[in-house]
Amino acid sequence: MTNFAAARTTMVDCQVRPSDVTKYPIIEAMLTIPREEFVPEQKKLVAYSGIHLDLGAGRMLLDARTFAKLLDAVNLQPSELVLDLGCGLGYSSAVIAHMAEAVVCVEEDEAMAQEASGLLAANAVDNAMVVAGPLAQGAAKQGPYDVIILQGAAEQVPDAILDQLKMGGRIATVLVDGNKGQCSIGHKREGHIDWRHAFSASAPILPGFAKPAEFKFN
Repeated sequence: MTNFAAARTTMVDCQVRPSDVTKYPIIEAMLTIPREEFVPEQKKLVAYSGIHLDLGAGRMLLDARTFAKLLDAVNLQPSELVLDLGCGLGYSSAVIAHMAEAVVCVEEDEAMAQEASGLLAANAVDNAMVVAGPLAQGAAKQGPYDVIILQGAAEQVPDAILDQLKMGGRIATVLVDGNKGQCSIGHKREGHIDWRHAFSASAPILPGFAKPAEFKFN
């Protein structure tokens, strides 16, 4: 029988701490939330493997290093309302909910959104709400948000998402330009976003966050 608690500790000790993530709330949340509960049954044994994990329906669970460093860079506070875009089966939202006041989780695959809602409830995460709908539309009704986190990469972030961020709020994603990916934190100031790069990373581009294909004459 797999000792998932030991696997969680190993994940933190070998993937998270060596990546210079030392904030106690992140460490404590990732040691507490059972990652294996938020992946398909056939993927439980590789839940802590240190790679992006395919959840099906075009959604990936970010590897622990990237996710932890993203949380570290965005510097979540316990009083904040967070929008979690592309929550998959809910692991990221469970971790964020452990650190923040509340989290609104958006997943556009309806079956996955329903499963995420059930898994969050089963794991006693009572300050997270799952919304089924297009990721690029966010969840304006529940906003505005102190922090927005994308569980994947973006070539561009739609205005509809940036409009849901409070003035002074932060947005975190992996910004992709060609073959290069940088985890970036955007601060909303005077109606525009000031981006700063935090670390190099790679992640799949989320639906609705790719640049439109350019039309070229032959």
